[in-house]
Amino acid sequence: MPPPDFSIEQELIAIGQCPCGVDEAGRGPLAGPVVAAAVVLDANNIPRGLNDSKKLTEHQREVLYEPIMATARVGIGIVDAPRIDEINILAATLQAMAEAVAQLSPAPALALVDGNRPPKLLIPVRTIVGGDATCLSIAAASIIAKVTRDRMMHEMEKRHPGYGFSAHKGYGTAAHLAALQQLGPCAEHRKTFAPIAKLTITGQFDSRGVREDS
Repeated sequence: MPPPDFSIEQELIAIGQCPCGVDEAGRGPLAGPVVAAAVVLDANNIPRGLNDSKKLTEHQREVLYEPIMATARVGIGIVDAPRIDEINILAATLQAMAEAVAQLSPAPALALVDGNRPPKLLIPVRTIVGGDATCLSIAAASIIAKVTRDRMMHEMEKRHPGYGFSAHKGYGTAAHLAALQQLGPCAEHRKTFAPIAKLTITGQFDSRGVREDS
């Protein structure tokens, strides 16, 4: 598959509509926040090497983070684990996206959102399934969201040692599940997510509940 390009944005800019790209990181983990980013790229100063964050190494994402922040307009929305438990992960993801877009000033004319579920915004929304692999603005947003969340998980490891957050970023790996079995969940775990909900009720894991979708 070819790398993402700027064609959608160019078509919109040509008719006077400046778009932002929106993406999230952290829907699937058992711990930590969901983070969304909204990015308005400078058409004349786009960092080289932008791609879907999942196709980049952690080092490559870190290298691209600063040039994006330096050349683009960026908004970041964060919804923590207790709020995810309160409103569910889909609602939390859409809330994080809305918060990220709301930080952009001036407001973009349109939001290009990865996926098929539009957040409620004050501007029009165009959803694009697989947008982080096809649209440069969304790819940039995916990098900002992922790096921001990964850095938060590194800090979380310092506050809650023993779970390995720096390594697995909260996903339900075997090492994470073993730590949960030994230590129990901490304040940063999503108590409504299986297998944690199962553990807190019965003391046993239901491994079928592990979610690693994003």
